[in-house]
Amino acid sequence: MRIPRIPGFDQEALEKYFKNTGALFVGRVGSLAIKMIVGIALANYLGRGQNGILTGGIVYIYFFSAIATLGLDQFIVKELHAFPDSRDKILGTALGMKLMAGLLCIPLIWLAFQIYPAKGTPYGYVFILSFIGIIQAFTVIDSYFQSQVQSKYIMQVQIAGNLVSAAIKLALIFTKMPLVYFVYAYALDFLLISIGYYFTYQRNDRNIFKWTYDSALAKKLLLYSWPLIISGIMVALYMKIDAIMLQNMKGVKEAGAYQTVANLSEAWNFVPSVIVTSLFPAILNARRDDMNRYNKRIQHLYDLMVYLSVPVAIVITFASPLIYKLYKHEYAYAAPVLSVHIWSGVFVFLGAANSQYLIAEDLNTLTFLRTGFGAIVNIVLNLILIPKMGMMGAAIATLAAYAGAAFFVLVIPKVNKQGVMMLRSLFLFSLFQKLSKS
Repeated sequence: MRIPRIPGFDQEALEKYFKNTGALFVGRVGSLAIKMIVGIALANYLGRGQNGILTGGIVYIYFFSAIATLGLDQFIVKELHAFPDSRDKILGTALGMKLMAGLLCIPLIWLAFQIYPAKGTPYGYVFILSFIGIIQAFTVIDSYFQSQVQSKYIMQVQIAGNLVSAAIKLALIFTKMPLVYFVYAYALDFLLISIGYYFTYQRNDRNIFKWTYDSALAKKLLLYSWPLIISGIMVALYMKIDAIMLQNMKGVKEAGAYQTVANLSEAWNFVPSVIVTSLFPAILNARRDDMNRYNKRIQHLYDLMVYLSVPVAIVITFASPLIYKLYKHEYAYAAPVLSVHIWSGVFVFLGAANSQYLIAEDLNTLTFLRTGFGAIVNIVLNLILIPKMGMMGAAIATLAAYAGAAFFVLVIPKVNKQGVMMLRSLFLFSLFQKLSKS
């Protein structure tokens, strides 16, 4: 299959870059399809109330994911590229760091829950889920296969793990098990993936028991990754704080209905990361060789993000009442909320593209600043809008936060031209310019 031609990018290079990530993309699409089917069945079985209780625990754990992962993944790939002979030391050190971080998260989650709990969600459920931080430490193996451009193994593990997970959840629904079983099942999802990674890595004379921990390397990795840890915490806040605030202000039933909106709206947010990962090498090459071509490629990337995200948002806006016919009637009132929330994806796509520019220009600090700004906007607007509008207010706050974070660069003189370029793409100026020339 040919990759569609993208203006400004070399077709042969595109074929190579997309093939490197194509398997991972297929795996994520397959996993998404499985999760969507099971997610709808689960929401219908639990109903709004119990779905909200479960969501409260899951979202609470999400806030600590940045600490548990330490923002290490991209640096592990980089180190493995630079020092392939040090594979066992790099992976062993990263695993040790993630295990310690996951263990540290357990008391931190307890402390945070005492300060600002998810009302209606028992801490026992949160405690069970807090061990996910330790379990997911084995995702360092994912980074290894990425460094070897062997994403097909990641795809195989993800699809197999999601199939087993889906079968377990459907069996629990069929046998009408209580909510706590689904809490364990969610934690089991991560364990299944980790087990899959372990057995996949053990092939071809690789041995996880040969891994070693190096404290000097740990300090080096932590020095590089700490800004990403803080940025990740900010991202978690501005992406998920609305769910907890809604649950605390309006109750678990409203939170349960809103979770179906978030699941449907955010399901496709992995697409921009796959695309920009594929195109980033071509963008870096252009920056090295020709700045004019570099700027054109950045503009074409923004255009592509808009061309992909806006049509999907338009379709979902009008199709949301039909989509909610798949759910029980008690969820039907969430359809208009989905029609608003889905537009936040446009700014997720643009923000993902702009993040690659900031990385290329070594402006990672701005990533932290804009995610922090997005978090503040989301929290403030949630406080104002949720009491008056319920989950529609949460959706509006999320949309405003995502847009504000994406276009935060407009107020930074050093990079405000990027904001103008994104606006050109968003309002289709680039498209009209191309059409007028043709």
